[in-house]
Amino acid sequence: MAITRAQINKELVPGLNALFGLEYAKYAEEHKEIYETETSDKAYEEEVKLSGFGPAPNKPEGESIQFDEAMEVYTARYVHETVALAFAITEEAMEDNLYDSLSARYTKALARSMAHTKQVKAAAVLNHAFDPLYPGGDGQPLISASHPMSGSGVISNAGTADLADVSLQAAVTQMATWTDERGLLVAAKPKKLVVTASDGFNAARLLESQYRPGTADNDINVLWTNGVIPQGYTINHYLTDPDAWFIITDVGNGLKHFQRAPLKTGSESDFDTGNIRYRARERYSFGFSDPLGIYGSPGAP
Repeated sequence: MAITRAQINKELVPGLNALFGLEYAKYAEEHKEIYETETSDKAYEEEVKLSGFGPAPNKPEGESIQFDEAMEVYTARYVHETVALAFAITEEAMEDNLYDSLSARYTKALARSMAHTKQVKAAAVLNHAFDPLYPGGDGQPLISASHPMSGSGVISNAGTADLADVSLQAAVTQMATWTDERGLLVAAKPKKLVVTASDGFNAARLLESQYRPGTADNDINVLWTNGVIPQGYTINHYLTDPDAWFIITDVGNGLKHFQRAPLKTGSESDFDTGNIRYRARERYSFGFSDPLGIYGSPGAP
């Protein structure tokens, strides 16, 4: 379908004072606050988690040294999606001195739609973080209390409480106990808090107050004093659960964004109709490899 003069008849009337609805501001590229971005030149990307060695055992005098084995644990796959949108304007509308205004106005709207779609897809990884229908390479969702370890047991990157100083402290304490596949401590530390718009003010009080917020005593705010979360907090406006919150950690290869083809726009004239067609296209993927790259809580039940 093309944009016809009947659809924009008010724009043909002399004396029109204003047009509105397409010039809203948009949020920044909020995915850059959460994801590591890499480029890709393949149809999909795979990342393999490896198991190292366990603690070194004692070697009794005169006896043989013990051998250990390393192995591949699981594979995380990123399948790129193609996102594209187009519109067309009839030849007649172009002839009625509307080319400049229509093309400028609706190409901006096209870019806004593409930008919005990318942020929705980026946030979807966190919006599905607790859902077992969206498992990662280890068979568990991104945030789970039961990530299996190849040595034995499970490891948790999940909380169950609302955002508060005690729940943040509990999260940091839990990270300090994280181990690799063979039980060696990984020394994980928090980097950045990710919250919804409804928790933004709460996050500011928790991380930027010198004294403990919400109490009548004079306790210091250890989160602020010790710089526990050095990169502060970021608000993601595309998260759908108002109670959910996340902490990005310094564990590498966590949340990943692969850019296969950058945003590209173009226009052309259709020979049969004379319509001018405009299009935008981008190809990328969002996902995660190591779930220890993030800690999360859906909030209290």
